[in-house]
Amino acid sequence: MKQVFKINDYKDKFYAIDAIKCLSYDKRWQVTIELETRKLSQNRAQWPLLNAIADQVQWPVNGKIETITAEEFKHILTAGWRNEAVRVAQGVDGGMVLLGHRTREFRAHEWGDWMDYINWFAADRGVKIPISNKEAEAWGLNESQR
Repeated sequence: MKQVFKINDYKDKFYAIDAIKCLSYDKRWQVTIELETRKLSQNRAQWPLLNAIADQVQWPVNGKIETITAEEFKHILTAGWRNEAVRVAQGVDGGMVLLGHRTREFRAHEWGDWMDYINWFAADRGVKIPISNKEAEAWGLNESQR
């Protein structure tokens, strides 16, 4: 049996506490309390931005300016958003591997700031985002970013 309680107010909190109080002692229970994770719709919202950035911005890689993937830009932007100092590990066969955070670790309350950061990066580099007016309005993009 698994129950998930989304706690938004006192009433929700009361129901969660009541459920814990009603647990029987004949079984071993595990209770986990964590911040809400992001929604799949939030995850999907980043990809039009990241794809547009990858299509329109070149980036220095190994000392050479080149086109990189949306996924690679996501890694770069995630490190920048977290103000992360570069963490580099040696690769299995030499070379270097950058270590960083993954967006799947972001909680729902962080997601808006993450999207703002991607939008800032895109606007700063003059990236045009090919999306509908409805999506642009929902994401807070101005005319120059579409």
